[in-house]
Amino acid sequence: MPSLLSDADDRRRRCWVCYSYDGDEPMAEWVRPCRCRGDTKWVHQHCVQRWVDEKQRGNTALTVSCNACNAEYLIFYPPKDTLLYLMERVDQMVMHICPFFAGIVLVGSVYWTAVTYGAVSVMQVLGHSDGLRFMERMDPMMLLVGLPCIPLVLVAAKMVRWEEALVRLVRTYGPKLFRLRSRPAPRQSLQQQQQQPVQPPPQPPPVEFGLAAHPVSVSRVLCGALALPTVSTVVGKLLFRRVSSSLQRTLLGCFAFVVLKGLTKLIYHQKKWLFVTDRRVLNHPDGTDEDT
Repeated sequence: MPSLLSDADDRRRRCWVCYSYDGDEPMAEWVRPCRCRGDTKWVHQHCVQRWVDEKQRGNTALTVSCNACNAEYLIFYPPKDTLLYLMERVDQMVMHICPFFAGIVLVGSVYWTAVTYGAVSVMQVLGHSDGLRFMERMDPMMLLVGLPCIPLVLVAAKMVRWEEALVRLVRTYGPKLFRLRSRPAPRQSLQQQQQQPVQPPPQPPPVEFGLAAHPVSVSRVLCGALALPTVSTVVGKLLFRRVSSSLQRTLLGCFAFVVLKGLTKLIYHQKKWLFVTDRRVLNHPDGTDEDT
């Protein structure tokens, strides 16, 4: 009796991919690729081929298993000829080599960009003619090593946040320079002053206030560091025109710009610190006072 039921089930095979029966596609080839029973037992050959293609995505070495019973499909491939085997090996080698080649190209591009930037910076600082003569007298190996180090040194110097250290120093040891200012109190009589409770002096914010709110920005560091030679040259030409040496003029412009920028940042952080000193949290208007 069970065999009769099994034969009846086989005659009423249904594909679990397209849900069609034997009578719908009488010429289709059927296959039972896994250990499943019932409605998921049979599948059309062309349907399971399409499903295997979706799973492998062109990688014929990838195994395919049933989602229900986890049985691995037994997939037969015809023997490969020599040409196909060689072409597959070459394709695999290219796939493995391309990432390394792309990395080499990227590193080389960054290196030669740094070399070009270093050469332009030298000509900006020393002047076009003096900079060219200086680089012509240098050893080629020294140029290939020294020029790309210029942007690295600028970025490393930009990472030193000396302005914040100066802000901490002023807040800690310079209270006379930046005194805490509170709002002037209205004039009151002596009796009113005696009736009012003594208010404690306002507590200043912590020394670190406002400094942690400005994390290191990679784009800001790069832009500030790489623009320093150009800005120094422009500031030197504007403020120190009487200096004949291009190198001295650029160094003075760099010093003036860095000092002015540091003082501006110091004043900015200090004013924000003083602004928060008068901060107060008010009572909510809907709240009720309860005597304890």
